[in-house]
Amino acid sequence: MAPENEAGSDDTLGELPPPLPPRRKPSAEGNFQVAPGQSRPTTAISSIDISTMSFPDGSRGTFPTNSIRAVSTPLSGPSGYTTPARGNVGSSEDGLTDSMSVMSFAPTARPPGDLASLVAGEMNRKSRAWNMLRSQSETVQPFEAVEAGPTDELAGFEREFDDIPDLSIQGTTDEQRLLLWKSKLKHYMILSSAGKPIYSRHGDLSLVNSYMGVVQTIISFYEGAKNPLLGFTAGNARFVIAIEGPLYFVAISRLGESDAQLRSQLDALYMQILSTLTLPALKNIFVHRPSTDLRKPLEGTESLLSSLADSFSKGSPSVLLGALECLKLRKSQRHAINNTFLKARSDKLLYGLIVAGGKLVSVIRPRKHSLHPSDLQLIFNMLFESGNIKADSGENWIPLCLPAFNNRGYLYMYVSFLDNEPEGATTTTTPTPEQGQDEIAIILISPDKESFYDLKEMRDKVAQQLTKTGSMAIVRAATRDGRPRIPVVAPGAQISHFLYKSRANVQFCMSSLEPAFAELVARRRLMSLYHQLHASMHTKHSHLKVQHCVCEGAASLAWITPIFEFYCVAGPNVSRAVMTQGANKIIQWAKREEGRLFIIGGGVF
Repeated sequence: MAPENEAGSDDTLGELPPPLPPRRKPSAEGNFQVAPGQSRPTTAISSIDISTMSFPDGSRGTFPTNSIRAVSTPLSGPSGYTTPARGNVGSSEDGLTDSMSVMSFAPTARPPGDLASLVAGEMNRKSRAWNMLRSQSETVQPFEAVEAGPTDELAGFEREFDDIPDLSIQGTTDEQRLLLWKSKLKHYMILSSAGKPIYSRHGDLSLVNSYMGVVQTIISFYEGAKNPLLGFTAGNARFVIAIEGPLYFVAISRLGESDAQLRSQLDALYMQILSTLTLPALKNIFVHRPSTDLRKPLEGTESLLSSLADSFSKGSPSVLLGALECLKLRKSQRHAINNTFLKARSDKLLYGLIVAGGKLVSVIRPRKHSLHPSDLQLIFNMLFESGNIKADSGENWIPLCLPAFNNRGYLYMYVSFLDNEPEGATTTTTPTPEQGQDEIAIILISPDKESFYDLKEMRDKVAQQLTKTGSMAIVRAATRDGRPRIPVVAPGAQISHFLYKSRANVQFCMSSLEPAFAELVARRRLMSLYHQLHASMHTKHSHLKVQHCVCEGAASLAWITPIFEFYCVAGPNVSRAVMTQGANKIIQWAKREEGRLFIIGGGVF
């Protein structure tokens, strides 16, 4: 039996693994001793570790480190983000107990190792050169980087308002005139339901007559199908059609405006026609003779229609927002002007206005009546844009229909422009283009056509009293100062321009267009951006309250509440946080200055 046992014993020994190598004794500097039966964790994977680095420009790079490290052991670095040691466990040379595992060194809330340098370490700090480059990029003005070229829709906008030469000019051909007409970015056409041309902003009737016939045919076809044509797109042009009784209004635009915006412009042109004819007179003309040529009754008003159309093409914040702009004055100063107006009021007066440079200074009205912004826009266009009335010296007596007030009859408007400077005064500064319109006008409106001399007497009293009390000098100074500038309104804000509308007062204020938007093309770029913002915020079924947009040329922000509408534009590199901070400063300023910026109530009798 003994030999068998010995044989079995040899077989068993042959199957056993070789003995383990002798273990290294713990260092005398070790903080603890490892029990003899314990083994070392086997979580080390390589003698070379890969670290990742993120550079300020957004790129990432990798590099090797030759230190031996356990996967679960975080790196210690200059950032100080390391997992707290347990039991004073130090370097990788120290022994570990079996009670410790990989999870013993699970990352805490602070990022371990290579991530620490990306999030909060020295690596995340930008160099001085990087900070200087960023600060310079934020000062880039809107549209500064936009280069005018063949693909730029506004490349030829500077020639948008040039007249198309007549055939009587030597060397002019029909082909040249047609090319010039097609190069215009915006057209307005008015024609009758019988196809008779009434008005075209560009080109004479001999040039556009055939096109108006095509438009009339298309509109009539859809009307016959009892499905009125509202608009369509052809290429990069948008056609919008408005039908007002016997008149067809057509807007053709390549400026990116929405249908609602173009339709509001066509409505303003219709109001301009009604201000000359009244609605009953217009209907009577076409009831008896549907093919009547309306150009004869409207003769002399083409300049009013053209100046109104040109203001739309250049970009009119007043029409876009449906609000009026007022001259900024102290509340006490405006109140004194209103009192002067009321004390000199004639019994035949319906409305009294003082307007300076196209901005409303003061208004007095009956308690139960108010003037609609669209009616005031017609008056301002007549006085300050068309050039027909303000070019005449002395007084003007004008029969006028205010369609929003009453489109069935005439009122009578007395207009007197005051001298720009009092006698003996000298001007030492040259007005800027924005300050060029500094005419001050007194406008008195009456329903009585025999009230000319009564209103003239009232005008003399008002002008004399305003000059005596110094109010006229205050109005002139405010007119010369122009619109507020952003460095004064919100120091440090990186916003280049803003529009602020008070919804309750139906009035708005805007910053100065100078220097960035003084030129015609720059102003049109600015207004195109505002049109896009306004369209997106007011789209049907849209519930947007705040919108931030960034494009190649600029960054923009829109903000709408029940109290105000706010739109602003900044350079393309300005961040959303910086724009929001600047917008808050401007809105807080507008709330503080509300009594100066807007006419609240006005004078009531």
